[in-house]
Amino acid sequence: MASASDPKRQLYIKTGVLKRIAKEKVMYEKEVVQQTAKVDKMKAENKDEHDIKKQIEVLEESKIMIPDCKRRIKAAYDDLQKLVAETEGDLADMEECKNAKKMLEDTVLED
Repeated sequence: MASASDPKRQLYIKTGVLKRIAKEKVMYEKEVVQQTAKVDKMKAENKDEHDIKKQIEVLEESKIMIPDCKRRIKAAYDDLQKLVAETEGDLADMEECKNAKKMLEDTVLED
């Protein structure tokens, strides 16, 4: 069984973490668009003010999560980048290392 300090396992785990957080950010961005449209529609249809306020709260919660995801993506990116640099010589040809490098290339860091 692989130990927690096994670089191959760590590459696999850290690549997965970065991928999951990036997907989470995309999900929140889609949710903001959908909620904005829902709130606008409710306002246009003169729906109950209380219901509109509740939907605005949901919208604001989603908006708050996007900067949090960006911060976590940056931390996971830095962590994975450091691990790739540390293991590059020994494990450069391994699938986990190639996947980690591809994930780093595909990740867009935002402010």
